[in-house]
Amino acid sequence: MKIIVLPDQHSAPEVDNNRADWAAQFIIDEQPDMVVNLGDAIDLASLSSYDKGKRSFHGRSYKADLDSHLDFQERLWGPVKARKKKMPYRVVLEGNHEKRLERALDLSPELTGTIGFNDLDFNSYYNEVVRYDGGTPGIYEVNNILFAHYFITGVSGRGISGERPAMMLHSKAGQSAVQGHTHVLDYFSKNTLNGETRHAVVAGCYHTHIPDWAGNIGNLWRPGLAVLDNVDNGDFDFRWVSLKTLEQEYGT
Repeated sequence: MKIIVLPDQHSAPEVDNNRADWAAQFIIDEQPDMVVNLGDAIDLASLSSYDKGKRSFHGRSYKADLDSHLDFQERLWGPVKARKKKMPYRVVLEGNHEKRLERALDLSPELTGTIGFNDLDFNSYYNEVVRYDGGTPGIYEVNNILFAHYFITGVSGRGISGERPAMMLHSKAGQSAVQGHTHVLDYFSKNTLNGETRHAVVAGCYHTHIPDWAGNIGNLWRPGLAVLDNVDNGDFDFRWVSLKTLEQEYGT
């Protein structure tokens, strides 16, 4: 079994979606059994509660955010569907940026019926949509591997991070696990005493733009795709393909 992992895309009106074309061609060439989109597919800057009221918020548009996202998803999956061959099984996880829709409705209930999660139209592109479970991201499991937008460190509900996030994820998850969210790339693997191999992947991101709020933090981010080859009961061969490599291979 082969799984391609698509980390945080953060589609936004000010950024072109050429990287969606490259991912589509990569999926066609690799012919995976499954593609897992780790969430934060859309940036949704127009619904950011952190920036509202600041000068940087001026000019943001929910419609423009949504149009950019839908364009990305169509450019990603349109060419794959056009082959008229068997599609990989597709799963998308709700990230904290998609969750902004629910938070906006909580703050402004009068918007109910005018905006909502269904606007993202994930059901047109994915076989399964994994929503948040209460206040934390939902978890999807396949072949003894856990996938989530992020995993929590404990009862605080905070996401796993730190200098070696994959090592922490390995110790917390109890089995092989893959997450996005932090935009950094980290990988850790270790055998247990019973000979079971467990892997932990923090899968970077799938964009190169660095927003103003990030500053130098953005220099730590690693854009690309993760590939899990030979998946078998939690074990797999980990492969990383950078966005730069994808552009060289598929860009025009």
